[in-house]
Amino acid sequence: MCTLLRLLNALTLLAWPFLVWLTITQPQWRGMLGLLALLFVLRIWSLRRATGAMGRVMLLLALVGTLLCLASLLLRSQHLLLWYPLVVNVLMLLLFGSSLWSPMPLVERLARLREPELPPRAVRYTRRVTQVWCGFFIFNGSVALATCLLNNLQLWTLWNGGISYILMGALMGGEWLLRQRIRKQA
Repeated sequence: MCTLLRLLNALTLLAWPFLVWLTITQPQWRGMLGLLALLFVLRIWSLRRATGAMGRVMLLLALVGTLLCLASLLLRSQHLLLWYPLVVNVLMLLLFGSSLWSPMPLVERLARLREPELPPRAVRYTRRVTQVWCGFFIFNGSVALATCLLNNLQLWTLWNGGISYILMGALMGGEWLLRQRIRKQA
């Protein structure tokens, strides 16, 4: 059941921009808001014992998603849903950015899960990668904000449902390739 719930949540989050587009442009899909709110509530339930900064951020995102869905339903203003990607970027920026002031940035913590003994060069590299992700969240969040303020649903859907994912995938893939190259040189 938990695996099915996780899969359903992941699919919902990936499809979020398209589901928002449907609820705004197609009146017969507005009932989807209740289902989306329910999925976010189920996510809150599944994360109720979450620990660590990432767990708290995921829990907060589920809460924000629930509130946006319910507010949109009650206020009959589906445009509130457009703000979710901005909230995601802001919270991820806070998570990654705040880790830069800790002894071990987030990317280093993640790297140490696979390789507990990192050489100093790798530690410096993980700090730089954390900074790059902060830059990505600033850029992506700024564009997400601009698409909300422009109130152009097609542009919002294109950015938040496509371009943003492609850029994130390119950043992950590019970082992975660079890391493999650096490992070979070491």
